[in-house]
Amino acid sequence: MIDAVGLHKVYRLKKRRVTALNGVDLRVEPGEIYGVVGQSGAGKSTLLRTVNLLERPDAGTVRVGGEELTSLRGAGLRTARRRIGMVHQHFALLASRTVAGNVAFPLEVAGVGRTERRARVGELLDLVGLADKARAHPSQLSGGQKQRVGIARALASRPDVLLSDEATSALDPATTDSILALLRRLRDELGLTILLITHEMDVIKRICDSAAIMEAGEFRESGRVLDLIGTPGSLLARSLFPLPDRGGPDTVVVTYPRSYDEPLMSELTRRFDVDVNILGGGVEQVAGQSVGRLIVDLRGARRGPALSYLAEHGLLVEEAGQ
Repeated sequence: MIDAVGLHKVYRLKKRRVTALNGVDLRVEPGEIYGVVGQSGAGKSTLLRTVNLLERPDAGTVRVGGEELTSLRGAGLRTARRRIGMVHQHFALLASRTVAGNVAFPLEVAGVGRTERRARVGELLDLVGLADKARAHPSQLSGGQKQRVGIARALASRPDVLLSDEATSALDPATTDSILALLRRLRDELGLTILLITHEMDVIKRICDSAAIMEAGEFRESGRVLDLIGTPGSLLARSLFPLPDRGGPDTVVVTYPRSYDEPLMSELTRRFDVDVNILGGGVEQVAGQSVGRLIVDLRGARRGPALSYLAEHGLLVEEAGQ
């Protein structure tokens, strides 16, 4: 759905040049929720704005739904942008308009008739759970309600793609949970493709199918979240599941990137005659699936083959002391 190749963007300031994008390749599959995570200044927002050509890259191409946006200008580009909705970090609502008026605004700009506008606004407010707030003004809403208005407005033109610019960073944890759940539900019900940027690893863990870690205008790592969790040395896996601060010489951390019915720890003791002492662990939801993690003290003459056996079964095994 989104295919960006070789994106470069340099900002020329008075005394220096800042490279915001340095050869970024991005591919987001239809119906996927793709997250780009990184610190401030990493280039995330610039990347997001190049997808709908609010920022035109110095080099590279952007295709959305098979259409090359970088070759379009004027009316052609404006038409293409209607298939791409945008959710802003600080809501960007018009204070003088009601909730219904804010959602209707892009439809007015597009020349949609009053009767059709009213029906579409009612449908959207019902979709995001704000049907009873149609006559309220933004000042009367909570942060989470304001963001729901922003999401409804972004969906007004029936886009195929939704871009989210740090949509939860200004919200408290409970409200963040509700907005993430809403985005995932909208993806499932409407078949949306969602590209979001964030500095919060928990957002990646909770909602994203694929992700990239961005730093200094480049992707350090990218791929399916569950695949990366099972990849030795993965930056994303280390960020989502930090290793314990302390670990003995025989302590390992075993991550289960998918559900297992086999009693693998018991199998180790039988097959390799090793001692297995489980020190801690838990199960978390990642990309809609259960991911387990165990901290294990594993000792015995055949410790090496036992660890290799776990790795061969698709588990990520890391020495806690490293």
